[in-house]
Amino acid sequence: MAEKEINGAPERSAPAAASPKPSCKLSGKDGNVFSVIGHVRRALLAAGLKAEAKEFVQRAFSAHSYQEVLGLAFEYTDVR
Repeated sequence: MAEKEINGAPERSAPAAASPKPSCKLSGKDGNVFSVIGHVRRALLAAGLKAEAKEFVQRAFSAHSYQEVLGLAFEYTDVR
């Protein structure tokens, strides 16, 4: 994943910029943060994106809010 530096801090580019993001259906699912993380992880693994799945989970568990985890879900997948 390419990183660029802005104001001395690295900025992450979208993880699946070269290929389309996998689809992940979250509407109508359990809204529990752990459920969201699991659904996104499974969508990434099903698309063969093992490294991205691992990275997503690490970033999600480091997140400070539910909203931040949802933002990551949108960053890594095409949330439906």
